[in-house]
Amino acid sequence: MANTDSVTVLTEPQVYLVGKQIVATLELSRFLTDHGVSWNSDSETPAEVLTETAGRVCYMSFAKPRPGGNATYLNHIKEVGHGSVLEHGVWNMVLTGLSRSLTHELVRHRAGFGYSQLSQRYVDESIAEYVEPDIIANDPELHAVWLESVKHSHAAYVKLAEMLNQKLADPAAAAAAMLPPDADRTTRRKSARQAARSVLPNATETKIFVTANARALRHFLEQRGSTGAEPEIRKLANRMLDVLAKDSPNLFGDYRKNPLPDGTFEITTPYPKV
Repeated sequence: MANTDSVTVLTEPQVYLVGKQIVATLELSRFLTDHGVSWNSDSETPAEVLTETAGRVCYMSFAKPRPGGNATYLNHIKEVGHGSVLEHGVWNMVLTGLSRSLTHELVRHRAGFGYSQLSQRYVDESIAEYVEPDIIANDPELHAVWLESVKHSHAAYVKLAEMLNQKLADPAAAAAAMLPPDADRTTRRKSARQAARSVLPNATETKIFVTANARALRHFLEQRGSTGAEPEIRKLANRMLDVLAKDSPNLFGDYRKNPLPDGTFEITTPYPKV
């Protein structure tokens, strides 16, 4: 993060793992007892336990599990491509330090994902931060051009928001903007910001809450961690992989990170498209 006069410049995304599943152990035990079997997973990670449980339900293979435990079981699931089982493992993350360009790509991942993103209509972007591409940040001349453009857009937003707030205080102008005659300051500010945001660049930083299952996340990592992906979203994919592989090595530990000339990493796996 760098503070440059009136704007803050970011180059690295952040991933906060804020929510995970729990296993209702008493109910799982009741199910097993009702069906005359006894079984315990050797994993303590809820997503790993639940995906293994889901897979074993398909064949009722609780009584005589293969040796090797959860890691071997889930590795076999990936080998045979039984990807629907992985849809039962779910994580909640808050992602920050992302540009609007990136989230336009991120939200194209629909199946298995849920999103809640920062609203530029309600949030004052006069204190916005901006995400600079590495290829620009690493070149002083390019950086100067980029920074000047961002500063200009930022200043224009602040000025427009101020002028629009003043304008909408006039009942006639408020009526022309389809605001109720008794519109309060909050409503007027929202209307001002939603118009002023039109000058903000794609580099404007945003925050997004993401909920996704293991299968969808694997697809994301493989698509956005590839050499053909845009560098910023490849950075995010790598950061997410670090968090997910630490939390659930049996579901994400098969991935490898290969260094690329631009300083990012390609994500590969022997089990693609599970």
